[in-house]
Amino acid sequence: MLAEDEVRRHLRMADLVPAMARALAELSAGRVVQPVRTMLPVEERGFFAVMPAYAGVVGAKLVTFFPVNQGIPTHHALIALFRAESGEPLVVMDGRLITEMRTAAVSAVATDRLARPDTSVLAILGAGVQAGSHLEALRLVRSFREVRVWSPRSAAAFAERHGLLAMRSAEDAVRGADVIVVATASRTPVLRGAWIAEGAHVNAVGAVRPDWRELDDEALRRSRLYVESREAATREAGDVIAAGEPFGELGEVVAGTRPGRQSAEEITLFKSVGVAVEDVVAADLVYRRYLASTGR
Repeated sequence: MLAEDEVRRHLRMADLVPAMARALAELSAGRVVQPVRTMLPVEERGFFAVMPAYAGVVGAKLVTFFPVNQGIPTHHALIALFRAESGEPLVVMDGRLITEMRTAAVSAVATDRLARPDTSVLAILGAGVQAGSHLEALRLVRSFREVRVWSPRSAAAFAERHGLLAMRSAEDAVRGADVIVVATASRTPVLRGAWIAEGAHVNAVGAVRPDWRELDDEALRRSRLYVESREAATREAGDVIAAGEPFGELGEVVAGTRPGRQSAEEITLFKSVGVAVEDVVAADLVYRRYLASTGR
């Protein structure tokens, strides 16, 4: 059993970003066995989900999402891995940090493949753990001369902690930005299409329920939409349901079987719902590093 501190010692964002690119390419190529997650509502407070996958190693994440939590994380998780050859259990580890980091790592893969090379302004809507994780991950694939953050409550503290610009509104943060991250717990749109500059790239990582939205209709209409998994996104994400069929999966772009950005002026949108192969591959990376560190 590996606690979060042990996971943190063995998981590095610089290693996780290319691992997520490979995992998504394998998923889009049909070499991963992964059903859509089972989601169980828990009264009016939150959700419990089961996310299994086989990607060389067999594993599953058990995760809770309680957006009403105050003072503690909204996500908690455990990830279990099993030996593919025999079904023997290998390890159980805390999955909260893996969820946090792999989400941002996947957005970094999307930004690397879809954002313009000359991006210089990053806007982050939200100031929670995903905001910090995305700041770290996106800086690995692009250089930003200016980073803006907006949140209805904690933008100032987040900006001071990271040396960023706190903005008075979501619109102020987004106007003129080259890369936009939407990482809020909102169930209604916080990003308006009218604010998005031509040539921008958007990573939207919240609103993972069919009746929740982060983006308004104009934002969807103006964007070329990419997802991790068509099956998962069209069943789980309200924004994708509203937009219609996605243009492509991110793994297809990584593998070169689907084009990414096709002009400097188009707006690209990556809508993430989080899929099990990301968690299993990240957990396997932690487990292998743990074994190496202990000489096993």
